[in-house]
Amino acid sequence: MEKDKTLDLKTVCECNRCLGTETLHPQATLINLANSGLPGDAVKFEFYAILLIEDCPDGCCCCGRKYYDFSTATMVFLTPGEVFRMSREGALPSKGWLLAFHPDLLFRTTLRTHLSEYTFFRYRKEEALHLSQRETATITCCLEHIESELHHPIDTYTATILSRHIELMLDYCSRYYQRQFITRENKNKVLIARFDRLLDAYINEGRLATSGMPRPDDFAPALNLSPAYFADLLKFETGKTLDEYTRLRQMDVAKRLLLSPAETPTSVARLLGFASVQSFSILFKKLTGMAPGEYRWGQN
Repeated sequence: MEKDKTLDLKTVCECNRCLGTETLHPQATLINLANSGLPGDAVKFEFYAILLIEDCPDGCCCCGRKYYDFSTATMVFLTPGEVFRMSREGALPSKGWLLAFHPDLLFRTTLRTHLSEYTFFRYRKEEALHLSQRETATITCCLEHIESELHHPIDTYTATILSRHIELMLDYCSRYYQRQFITRENKNKVLIARFDRLLDAYINEGRLATSGMPRPDDFAPALNLSPAYFADLLKFETGKTLDEYTRLRQMDVAKRLLLSPAETPTSVARLLGFASVQSFSILFKKLTGMAPGEYRWGQN
């Protein structure tokens, strides 16, 4: 096997074959990773893959676990086409489970319409979910139900029942990610403070006028986060989307600039990227209760 070789698994059946598992359904599988012996340094899944990793040793940081995280098990969520590498020792963990399902499994199911709402599928491996013993037991129970359904003869209910078991597990994962944001509260506040400085620089440098409203991609790399994780973290910590949060900071800067004799509502609107002074005035009054001119003279 060539060094740094990536194994490209194009189908669920091929995945089962490489990992020595019987194919019970051509579009879904649950594989025990113990002694899987997958060749290659990394693996590319051409379908959805969810890993429950049970062999992350203390001190292991390949999936982003820190001392303030639970350590019973770790979960990683992959979209079709993603490449995964557990560590230098191998592409996959030596203990745990792999749930894989092709997007076609979800055809005509409710999960298909809102799978994108589970934003953790777009997180990086280092932003994995770390589970307590009780949480691991709940996820394991979900996997057992999936395994039971996979062993049932395929009929017209199979895809619906499988998708509902998967959806229930993903809902639990959403709950546990929210809990993880809480247990990482101190670290998260540091990240938000760093983001505030980056956003202030973005606004003060006039980039709202030249580049428009920022996107998560504009800040996530500097914070060493994926855009999806950053957006979810901001929403959890502040209750605001990036657009909403930027508007509030934008108005804070506007208030400061309006107090300068050298600035006018028109110049402030231009600097802050508004299409017109009218649109600036409407938003300013909506958020502050006063028109820009009224605020300016009221503070002097």
